[in-house]
Amino acid sequence: MSVLEQVQDDARNALKARERDKAAALRLVVDALQQDAKLGKGDEIAVLQRERKKRVEAAEAYEGAGRAEQAAAERFEAQLIEGYLPAQLSDEELDGLVAEAIAETGATEQKQMGQVMSAVMPKVGGRADGKRVSAAVRKKLGS
Repeated sequence: MSVLEQVQDDARNALKARERDKAAALRLVVDALQQDAKLGKGDEIAVLQRERKKRVEAAEAYEGAGRAEQAAAERFEAQLIEGYLPAQLSDEELDGLVAEAIAETGATEQKQMGQVMSAVMPKVGGRADGKRVSAAVRKKLGS
């Protein structure tokens, strides 16, 4: 079962259980996944990560504006989306993948960070945020 089908099933079940907030949030995710599929991209994990990131950023903006209720709603949606994402890499696993990529590319300094990122991101496969990967690469190349 694809992620899209799973989210659609969960949205239907939420409606049956009269969980309106959950159903509405899942419908937004379904729309984003369907639109991506129509465009032929088909990368469900990337869509989920993008949608989660939007919700987290919106929650931070709402909190900064003193709108706690809207921030809570955005965080709720972000948590729902997280449930469909693959398990995140531990720091040790990420460090191992970064070390492998550095060894493969032969990178020794910060200027070669792009090469390392290009090598490590496909291995991460959506199991770590790009910022987190970038920080790990910077840390390894800086030492």
